[in-house]
Amino acid sequence: MNIRRRDFFKVALASAAAVGPARAASNDAVQQAACLVDTALCIGCRKCEEACNRANALPGPDRPADHRTAFCGERRPTDRALTVVNQYPGTPSRDQRHRRETYAKVQCMHCLDPACVSACIVGALTKSEAGPVRYDARICLGCRYCMVACPFEIPAYQYREALAPRVVKCEFCANTSRGPTANPACAEACPVEALVFGQRGDLLRLARQRIADRPDRYLDIIYGEREGGGTCWLYLVGRSPSEIGLPELPGISPARLTEKLQHTVFRYGALPLAAYGALGALMWHSRRREQRADPTRPADTGGRAR
Repeated sequence: MNIRRRDFFKVALASAAAVGPARAASNDAVQQAACLVDTALCIGCRKCEEACNRANALPGPDRPADHRTAFCGERRPTDRALTVVNQYPGTPSRDQRHRRETYAKVQCMHCLDPACVSACIVGALTKSEAGPVRYDARICLGCRYCMVACPFEIPAYQYREALAPRVVKCEFCANTSRGPTANPACAEACPVEALVFGQRGDLLRLARQRIADRPDRYLDIIYGEREGGGTCWLYLVGRSPSEIGLPELPGISPARLTEKLQHTVFRYGALPLAAYGALGALMWHSRRREQRADPTRPADTGGRAR
């Protein structure tokens, strides 16, 4: 079955919302490190990509910033590119009809209630109080459950590293010398200030002010305020978020669904009982088929002699 992770989570999260309330966001969420992406200002220069690679000691982008061929297709973050900028046909907003395309940056969203953290069975991924979702390669098992769990399809895997592969994603520059509360390299490199770094609460107020000041430029949406339970990367948009690569998600984290299923399945040994029951049913049906195929075969007596 060919089904994208995004499509799966659209259905699964809608079901989870119907059976139980989402976990309330942490009271200190407003103080977490965050970044506001203004898609009406982004010019697609890709300076953020270059700065990110330098800060994380990664090879330079596969195509230099002045190569517009990078926008020939939608790209996703990889183990050698923790953030990418995509181009989408269509004007960024109603007042920008002189522009024929919209640009949107993609990276780890650093969710308030991260599905990747919930899915990690050894705690290799953790949500720090400062905001970044951190990764510890020393205890990672390489199960890649985090890759399946993420509704934004962000974590990448170093398949080319045979001896010591790692899960790789943006860590908000918390893994660099900048530290978890410093201006990340991508935001610092933006020449048009389409990326604004600060505390989440302050950025939400800034976003609402920009929407109020320029209703002809922005939709009354702050993407990431509630989507997927809320994220530390917030987006101002002048067109539907789904048109520029941002998935449609309800206001509940995928972690609420996965943990609910895990707790239900493993409570009272439900999983082993279900497995043994399925195995017994399979064996019974197998014997029935054999008996129909050979009527002379004696019926099963459970191992007891007649």
